[in-house]
Amino acid sequence: MYIYETAVMKQQYVRLTKAFDLKKLKINYACKALNNIAVLKYFKSLGSGLDTVSIQEVKIGLLAGFNPDEIIYTPNCVSIEEISQAVELGVKINIDNLSILEQFGHLYPDYPVCIRINPHIMAGGNSKISVGHIDSKFGISFHQTPHIHRIVKAHNMIVEGIHMHTGSDILDIEVFLQGAEILFQVAKEFTALQYIDFGSGFKVPYKEEDIETDIEELGEKITKRFKEFCKSYGHDLTLMFEPGKFLVSQSGIFLVKVNVVKQTTSTVFAGVDSGLNHLIRPMLYDSYHKIVNISKTEGRSRIYTVVGYICETDTFGVNRKMTEINEGDILAFYNAGAYCHSMASNYNSRYRPAEVLIHEGQDYLIRRRETLDDLIQTHVNVDIFDKVEVTV
Repeated sequence: MYIYETAVMKQQYVRLTKAFDLKKLKINYACKALNNIAVLKYFKSLGSGLDTVSIQEVKIGLLAGFNPDEIIYTPNCVSIEEISQAVELGVKINIDNLSILEQFGHLYPDYPVCIRINPHIMAGGNSKISVGHIDSKFGISFHQTPHIHRIVKAHNMIVEGIHMHTGSDILDIEVFLQGAEILFQVAKEFTALQYIDFGSGFKVPYKEEDIETDIEELGEKITKRFKEFCKSYGHDLTLMFEPGKFLVSQSGIFLVKVNVVKQTTSTVFAGVDSGLNHLIRPMLYDSYHKIVNISKTEGRSRIYTVVGYICETDTFGVNRKMTEINEGDILAFYNAGAYCHSMASNYNSRYRPAEVLIHEGQDYLIRRRETLDDLIQTHVNVDIFDKVEVTV
């Protein structure tokens, strides 16, 4: 079961908004991190907009009550047909490659667009989650700005925003500011901008001694520089950010039950009733999640390697020290609010778990556990196979 606390989400949202002393600031929650409609509704109640990356997320955002102009759609490697659906729904469009920009200009010259720039900056340390490096599939290289202008001019397009995203786990604020300067250079070449979107990727702590993005320092430095740019530009623009993990990661925990304690010649395994189908980040990104035996908060400690029940290598944590584990104990995985349920699957025909939201001291079921009917509801039962005789 995944459990989320709105109090933590609000705390992170307020902290971020207070870090920037600007007349026009818009936080767009990146719903790919956690896309339950109840969570989206909560962020709307806080005043957030919505950052989406697929037409399905756009439609879920509309179902959650967001107005079209509160949603920005930033897809990657999708067809012009999908982007056309977003145009029909009236949301903000963010385009990240020259081919689509040219097709869009031909089809919708009067529809305002945002352009995603790749500044070739890596402000984070994990190459697996960085999207700003020179070989990234995301964004249009800032070296290709002249080509952008040729397309925009040829179709008389309306460019209302400029965007960048350097990836997750931003630690080096000075490097992030270098990316901002590149974005300012590009932005000043467009005369009708309404906003500049700096993306997000702010790092949150996963361990007690872990470091995180200094939001207050970043806010102070970006605020000063952004005000200077707006003054030189001639009017106040809106500064946008699109945080996902920063807002929800620490709000969530994931509860699993220990199926078996298995000792080999060198390792004591705690095998749980979950796997990479429910929490893929450790196997996909080498991510660390704190694990606690909440069935026994005190007592003797032992060293365990916590693994899942999937027929693959699905290790959650190696050589973790925690209070002695018995079969049936409940383990809690921390920082499970972001990219856990949203990346879950039915691999091995396993069901996806329930989600619970804690709001003002009350718990609410916001997604039930799946059943076999859910698992097979899209299967089409075709009766086309006659009995086949097999000769041995």
